[in-house]
Amino acid sequence: MAILTCENASFSYDGKTVLENVSFSIKAGDYLCVVGENGSGKSTLIKGLLSLKAPAGGRITLGDGLKKNEIGYLPQQTDIQRDFPASVREVVLSGCLNSLGGRLFYSAADRERAAMNMERMGIEELADANYQELSGGQQQRVLLARALCATRKLLLLDEPVTGLDPVAAGEMYNLIKLVNLCDNISVIMVTHDIHEAVRYATHILHLGHKQLFFGTAGEYRRSALARRFLGGGGL
Repeated sequence: MAILTCENASFSYDGKTVLENVSFSIKAGDYLCVVGENGSGKSTLIKGLLSLKAPAGGRITLGDGLKKNEIGYLPQQTDIQRDFPASVREVVLSGCLNSLGGRLFYSAADRERAAMNMERMGIEELADANYQELSGGQQQRVLLARALCATRKLLLLDEPVTGLDPVAAGEMYNLIKLVNLCDNISVIMVTHDIHEAVRYATHILHLGHKQLFFGTAGEYRRSALARRFLGGGGL
């Protein structure tokens, strides 16, 4: 059963269409990478999936009991976010905010979940550290732990390795794949790195102001589009 379905979705700004005719669905355990050149509509699609922007046409529906406030989201980092004055524990715990309901304080279960996700990301010893003082790779691990506190079904990741050195980027890709495989959490990740996308993903969605391709990573490798963007060495 699909946990998210996008049917002929189009998006526009001030009456001008920027992305059109996007159709795909993902099931539990799928790992979808959204690729395309700058300005191709990737970030607009993410806004639509997060219900931050309504489609101008078509529709996006959630299934399998998934609710809008149960999607874990790791956005692109800004300078303001990098300088956020809080401890690692506080940042990770904030991923539980949507589950507070009418409560004013985090529960013991919330704190246990945060501690578990910090341990999984290898940052438990940094719990009391100042988030501002961490390296870029450590900060991304904190934000991934935060996103995991918000969901048990679907992660949306927007360029999660941007600005990281190759070692930190490789570690981040591996952590995301482990979460996907071990927890059966579906992943939708926006990335510019098409080579890494076909290495880790089960499915590829390639955008260029419209849907240019959707299918398995294997099908994408054999496509004419992949030959154009990956070159002979990537097939």
